[in-house]
Amino acid sequence: MIAIDRINNMDLKDFVAAFGDVAEHSPWVAEDAFRKAPFADREAVIAAFETAMNAAPADRKIALVRAHPDLAGKAALAGEVAEDSRREQAGAGLNTLSREEFERFTQLNTRYKTRFGFPFIFAVKGANKHMILAAFEDRVSNSSEDELQTALTQVARISRFRLEDRISKD
Repeated sequence: MIAIDRINNMDLKDFVAAFGDVAEHSPWVAEDAFRKAPFADREAVIAAFETAMNAAPADRKIALVRAHPDLAGKAALAGEVAEDSRREQAGAGLNTLSREEFERFTQLNTRYKTRFGFPFIFAVKGANKHMILAAFEDRVSNSSEDELQTALTQVARISRFRLEDRISKD
């Protein structure tokens, strides 16, 4: 765990080295969040990440969402995703799906990406495969605008969980 005092003494390079992978394959989020330093506490760091995401231009938001892997997708099963994603998906049981469950995830991933042009994003920490499938089923009929906002909200939740795992509360 990294103490807030240590974070506040980091330069941009060290901050990005410590937190550049929090937003999946999008170190620009950490770079933008760094501009809000010094931080009062862990919540201020989390807020800076969320602000950076929400303030980004539309094309950057889409790129941020598209940087995430499919849930229970082939890349995840092959171990070709970020370590945090691999651990989070395994924690939700997505690494032990039956063949039928894997096929269902594959069908939903394809349907969702065809409809929206980006992968289904769900902060899986604390969830299980049944909860994720239910959310998939619900969200695939959303409007494009609503779903992009929901995906960004989920990206912010994922970032929150990852930052909480790395930064001391005090």
